[in-house]
Amino acid sequence: MLERNANSTPKQFTVQPKIIIVIIAVIILIVLGLSSFFVVDQTEKGVVLRFGQFERIVGAGLQWKLPFGIEKNYNVPTEVVQTMSFGFRTEQAGVASTFARADFPEESVMLTGDLNIVDIEWTLQYRINDPYAWLFNVLDREKTIRDISQSVINQLVGDLAILAVMGSERITIEYEAQQRMQKVLDSYGLGIQVVTVKLRNIIPPVGEVQDAFEDVNKSVQDMNRLINEGKQAYNKEIPKAQGEALQLIQIAEGYAVERTNEAIGDVARFNAVREAYAADPEVTATRLYIETIEQILQPGSNGSITIIDKHLENFLPIQSIGTQGVEVITGGGTN
Repeated sequence: MLERNANSTPKQFTVQPKIIIVIIAVIILIVLGLSSFFVVDQTEKGVVLRFGQFERIVGAGLQWKLPFGIEKNYNVPTEVVQTMSFGFRTEQAGVASTFARADFPEESVMLTGDLNIVDIEWTLQYRINDPYAWLFNVLDREKTIRDISQSVINQLVGDLAILAVMGSERITIEYEAQQRMQKVLDSYGLGIQVVTVKLRNIIPPVGEVQDAFEDVNKSVQDMNRLINEGKQAYNKEIPKAQGEALQLIQIAEGYAVERTNEAIGDVARFNAVREAYAADPEVTATRLYIETIEQILQPGSNGSITIIDKHLENFLPIQSIGTQGVEVITGGGTN
């Protein structure tokens, strides 16, 4: 059995200076790597500051900067269309968006040009087009945008009557609001582009005024319904009348062509007779006389023909003419 020496001391673990140096170097390398690179998304642009002063703007991808806080980066979403709501708030955006039930009258209630009160809800969509201006030119960016938007909408509504705001001038207000907001925002150097201004709800004050406007809307709907019914009847009857008119026109045109062709044929026959007469007047005259007599002596509807002497003095030298009912009247009687 081995005996432990009472005078022996346990070995102490000593850290070598080289190990400490290696650990410190690894930590420095890790911090250096983490603070030297940053990622910019496809929808963003990175703004790099050196000791708090603007240095450069970088695009999407893995980017490099000076480590240990010498340079700092701020990613700005320049390709994202952002939306601000006025008079309401969106609780959950999506296919079936839900909106907050709370009202914001301080944003939406305003006075019209004819001294009526109207409640207007609208949305403003914008996109950041200058990351540097967005970060450094204005301190409270969202409040500035809201104040400018409310001011412009109040100014436009205050120049119009309430019926115009609720009806015919709605699109004009949206267009003018976009133009004026952009002009004011550019003067502030905010670095954004207004994409669209869209009026959402425009309603009169709650109470008798709102009831009156609802009656007006119902009347307008009834008017539009009657107009549509009239247009439907118009579309039913007018094409029918146009078809009948076209048919009569075609019949008249056909009759005109028929009469023209008959006249051309009569002219051709007359010219043929005239040429024949000019060639042999006596023969032509005799033939025409015979043809005329044949037409005259055709039996009538009663089956008899009466031939009378012009002066009732002598018998006409015509008898029977091949028919049973020829009656010859002379000056002396009837045979």
